[in-house]
Amino acid sequence: MHTDTERCVRAVQSKDARFDGWFFTAVLTTRIYCRPSCPVVPPKPQNMTFYPSAAACQQAGFRACKRCRPDTSPGSPEWNQRADLVARAMRLIADGTVDREGVPGLAARLGYSTRQIERQLRAELGAGPLALARAQRAQTARLLIETTALPMAEIAFAAGFSSIRTFNDTVREVFALSPSELRDRRPRTAVLTPGTLTLRLPFRAPLNPDNLFGHLAATAVPGVEEWRAGAYRRTLRLPYGHGIVSLTPCPDHIACRLTLSDLRDLPVAISRCRRMLDLDADPVAVDDQLRTDPVLAPLVDKAPGRRVPRTVDEAEFAVRAVLGQQVSTAAARTHAARLVTAHGEPLDDPEGGLTHLFPSPEALAAVHPESLAMPRTRRTTFTTLVRQLADGTINLGVESDWSQTRARLLALPGFGPWTVDVIAMRALGDPDAFLPTDLGVRRAARELGLPSTPAALTARAAAWRPWRAYAVQYLWATDNHPINFLPA
Repeated sequence: MHTDTERCVRAVQSKDARFDGWFFTAVLTTRIYCRPSCPVVPPKPQNMTFYPSAAACQQAGFRACKRCRPDTSPGSPEWNQRADLVARAMRLIADGTVDREGVPGLAARLGYSTRQIERQLRAELGAGPLALARAQRAQTARLLIETTALPMAEIAFAAGFSSIRTFNDTVREVFALSPSELRDRRPRTAVLTPGTLTLRLPFRAPLNPDNLFGHLAATAVPGVEEWRAGAYRRTLRLPYGHGIVSLTPCPDHIACRLTLSDLRDLPVAISRCRRMLDLDADPVAVDDQLRTDPVLAPLVDKAPGRRVPRTVDEAEFAVRAVLGQQVSTAAARTHAARLVTAHGEPLDDPEGGLTHLFPSPEALAAVHPESLAMPRTRRTTFTTLVRQLADGTINLGVESDWSQTRARLLALPGFGPWTVDVIAMRALGDPDAFLPTDLGVRRAARELGLPSTPAALTARAAAWRPWRAYAVQYLWATDNHPINFLPA
């Protein structure tokens, strides 16, 4: 979008927050870059230039605006609605792969050379993987500076910097302030709890939290997830350790409280929470497309901004999808809770009732099949899935190729279209995944006068593409979403 100068200028002049994260405005006279909704008086059009990423702005010598803080914009919706190389690379960078494994590790995960990755990212985003990871480190450092009382040396290494000098130089270059000056600008009312990080997760309005948090609460696995005091809480398995997150919906943001065993996991935890809540979606584009169907239009107008509830752990969700085949929500939660108690890793939660991390695929692959309280055919499905997740035959990570992954899942015993599509929708993040055989979808379609047979409903849903996963959320809402599962 950043190449459409006229459209970008209009967005800046109208301070349109819908475009935050889509592009960044760099002001040639002040050498500052802003988000489109920056509250200051818009610069003259001839003094504006536009970039596709904060990293590109920084590489061009611009510093972040102190008023609108463009580094805290919602992420571009492009990366979660596409399955091409650039989108997969951006999801991996957000997940901290470059900081942990370097650019060669990023390229190896994607199956391309480092030169190809560099070339394609520069062509679309104006910056290479190292610059994009550096911009993310700068944002992580700012969060830690403003939300903790940690010494700067600890913040530097927790944010992923290799040295304190690099940390200091980067913060000064990006924010035009030293780390100490950033901390001095912290609100006087800030309350710092040792070991806990409190931050705000921005999103593009509108956001309807009912289906999002309602679904997560209804399907919560005891010990791993809970709804407590108006917040969804869960445990997190992270690259360097574990964590507990509490997420509370607010009118203009999601309040997030994180407790981490290793602060190096902060950017990964934030990225996974944003992905689970689908916070980088573009609800205006989604709802505008769905409103073109006269049957869906009243549903969208009644409660716009529905998101797709996703997951923080793709392998965990795939296991839970198998446990949910042909049973009710309550039964699926019971099966999952038994696995958690028997094979999950215990942890302490002083603030609530969370007790375990969900078992890893490696731990579940070691479980004796006869100990699983499920029908023999389901047991075969379960053991085959966890074995292939553990040995890497099936990869559900953010870098996975959606079409290849679907094909591999369909080849597994006991995997039918419903199981594959629900994993595609909630684990892989495919915004066009559709569930025509789902009981709630079919019942809602029947009540609304839509075709209720899977083939006819799929044909009608072609007009909803590429947002059929969001159409499912609106259909579920008409049925109060009992979440009763059909055959695989």
